[in-house]
Amino acid sequence: MKQDMIVILDLGSTENTVIAREIRDLGVYSEIHPHDITVEELNALDNVKGVILNGGENRVVDGVTIDVREELYSCGYPIMAIDHPTAKCTKKLDKLPDTKTLKSFLFDDCKAEANWNMKNFIEDQIEIVRRQVGDKKVLLALSGGVDSSVVAALLLKAIGNQLVCVHVNHGLMRKNESESVVEVFRNQLNANLIYVDATERFLTKLENVADPEEKRKIIGGEFIRVFEEEARKLEGIDFLGQGTIYPDIIESGTKTAKVVKSHHNVGGLPEDLQFELVEPLKQLFKDEVRACGVELGLPANMVYRQPFPGPGLGVRCLGAITRDRLEALRESDAILRDEFAKAGLDKKVWQYFTVVPDFKAVGVRNHERSMGYMVVIRAVNTIDAMSASIERLDYDFLEKVVARITDEVKSVSRVCYELTPKPVATIEFE
Repeated sequence: MKQDMIVILDLGSTENTVIAREIRDLGVYSEIHPHDITVEELNALDNVKGVILNGGENRVVDGVTIDVREELYSCGYPIMAIDHPTAKCTKKLDKLPDTKTLKSFLFDDCKAEANWNMKNFIEDQIEIVRRQVGDKKVLLALSGGVDSSVVAALLLKAIGNQLVCVHVNHGLMRKNESESVVEVFRNQLNANLIYVDATERFLTKLENVADPEEKRKIIGGEFIRVFEEEARKLEGIDFLGQGTIYPDIIESGTKTAKVVKSHHNVGGLPEDLQFELVEPLKQLFKDEVRACGVELGLPANMVYRQPFPGPGLGVRCLGAITRDRLEALRESDAILRDEFAKAGLDKKVWQYFTVVPDFKAVGVRNHERSMGYMVVIRAVNTIDAMSASIERLDYDFLEKVVARITDEVKSVSRVCYELTPKPVATIEFE
């Protein structure tokens, strides 16, 4: 079932996503497009019911105040203008609409139906993917993260064994994560999954490398090489599946907004890429991706997996990575996550993890002086990851975590709780 759509044209607002999210929350699909979209391009979009012109502080570009094309005002769609309003619009506002005003525009002026939901979205995407792929094969790098896992589950519903998943274990995953990927996708969903244990390869390349950026480059570059090696062993692959989501596209820059950060799956792919991309989640926000995963039947621990950096534990094992510190990090992180889940904090706190610095501190074990690693706990809350506040954890809870880590991870002598918000700190340590 095709959803009705409201198109938001970016006239320099920093709050396009706020309106897009509120419209979707009201049950109507919405997309953000450039201000200079042509009438032909607008008409080519599916089921457009109305247009919102969203102006803001970035409306002046290179000294010129931008506007939509003149012919768009007479193209027949109800139009609501926010900021620099024009008399040619159905509604004129000088600030973001409240829910009542927005409802009136959507359902009275645009006659839109509240038919945007995950079940309909999945059905549409299955149809689109089948039409795009035909009888060809799709290759997908399955990290085990939320986005790649949901893409894999959706593509499995659409094309079954035409999907080939490659999971590369670089030795920097959290405890039991690779095993979970294999269990869910190969054993439960019967996916065509290639599992590559490249732990030794990655850790050997990372020996004595302390610089964070150098570590990231080695991990990212080696991952691509491993993936390419596996891809060359396969035949008949014409498509590359990607876990691109809507914030990736928005953050990678529009005509009126600066790049927040470049995403490898938006602007970082090679120009001579031999595959056509399949990106069924590219219009979803993160919470919608999770809702999609739930609708597809993925386990909760996979759907609600907290954010995890591409280099994995490599940027939480500070300095040059050693195998014993990496093991201390993996075990302490597993204990922290287990205790968060038991206390119900896993649903309350956005991100929580442990870090192990590259030094030892004196401690006492078995009534003797001993030198052990320090584990640092970090727990933060955020909406957009641009800023973050510290979660004020209960001391009784912290004492329980400390007791478990120091008892179960024998190489650890101390546990600390890190209290710096972003800014001035970043969320990750490297």
